Amino acid sequence: MNKNIKLAVAGAVLALSASAAHAGIVIPAGDWTMDINGNVNGYATFSKSKGSGAILGGVATVQQAHQDNNQTLNTGLLPAWLGFTGKTRQNDLDVEFTISLQPGISANDVSGDGAFGGTGSKMLNRQTYLSFGDKSWGSIKIGKDLGVFAADAILSDMTLLGVGSGVGASGAATNTTNGGIGTGYIYAAWKGQVAYTTPNFNGFQATVALTNPDQFQPSATQGTLTGMTVAQDRFGLEGKASYSFSGDAANGKLWVSGASYDVTTSTTSGSYTASVADIGLNVNAGNAGLTGYYYRGDGVGTTLLGYYGATTAGQKRDSDGGYLQGTYVLPTKTKIGLAYGVSKLDAANSTDSAANLIKENNRFTLGAYHPITKHLNLVAEYNDIESKSHNSLNVKQETASFPQYGRRKWEKPKMVISVRKYGEL
Repeated sequence: MNKNIKLAVAGAVLALSASAAHAGIVIPAGDWTMDINGNVNGYATFSKSKGSGAILGGVATVQQAHQDNNQTLNTGLLPAWLGFTGKTRQNDLDVEFTISLQPGISANDVSGDGAFGGTGSKMLNRQTYLSFGDKSWGSIKIGKDLGVFAADAILSDMTLLGVGSGVGASGAATNTTNGGIGTGYIYAAWKGQVAYTTPNFNGFQATVALTNPDQFQPSATQGTLTGMTVAQDRFGLEGKASYSFSGDAANGKLWVSGASYDVTTSTTSGSYTASVADIGLNVNAGNAGLTGYYYRGDGVGTTLLGYYGATTAGQKRDSDGGYLQGTYVLPTKTKIGLAYGVSKLDAANSTDSAANLIKENNRFTLGAYHPITKHLNLVAEYNDIESKSHNSLNVKQETASFPQYGRRKWEKPKMVISVRKYGEL
């Protein structure tokens, strides 16, 4: 009876907190503490493309012939988010679980929710995991969460709270955009995993993980994903080591990470091993911030892990890329940022060199991020995106976005908080 009364009171607090926009809604429930959190964002985007010819793997997209420009309303790189986290301390163990849902804001059909076959508005489930551990020996995570390799690349990207690339020039609204994915780094993605993270040794921390092997995106004829199955014979391996530092003049983080997958597909002759490694550095001094990142891979392709990574004959393609980003917080508390990112894919043979396969995707981003209130942001962004193929096709796309962005946890979006066990961000 008393427990029911406590839960009813908690429900009343929850309802009041939703309109007051507190930094989080924390509900005591017996031995557990429940945290309900999330964000909502929406962007009006305007894009215009020039160039002809479809480029396989191109991030810049060609608009339809009858269009002068394209306008959409959708979420950005970080989708709308609703997360539920429970924490407790029992038998000298910190135990936690997280489940989160990510809805879109619009589908490209008359219903607005995809009921009549539209695309764009999909309910995603990016996190379902439990973890347990202690600061004396580390923690173990089991379930679905952000991948280990390239996680810091996306979490350090200023377009995480913006749009970046990935606005469909054909007019289709999307559930999320790409940000810097494919124009500076490979997507870490959301993966089934068993991961161990060490304790924090004066700023140094490391993570190793077994990941779902069948999540690797295979390549078929010139990289197309249709009509393919995968049947890898070992788990994926991912790992990361980082060092966080803080001083009177500056603070930041240095990290390296990598991944290895054994790839076997229904259409590829034989199998091959794909591997990739990266290095990144984030430094903040006063109001200024600087981030540099670089990756290089063999058989991992571009944009998505494994996408266009090899030919149908199993010949691997080399790839590399990175981004450089500078930000500065003005006296008005507006953060401005400028970034350049590029992702390159080498040809595996002469057939590749003569094909419309992607050779390079690059992006310039100019952004302004202004806090109207503690939990409400205004973001304005301009992106200049270019895709080049090996047979000299070229497509350019310019995108401007002007949204209103609100969230419950101002310090970090839930996506950032949920992966902090990999290392302090």
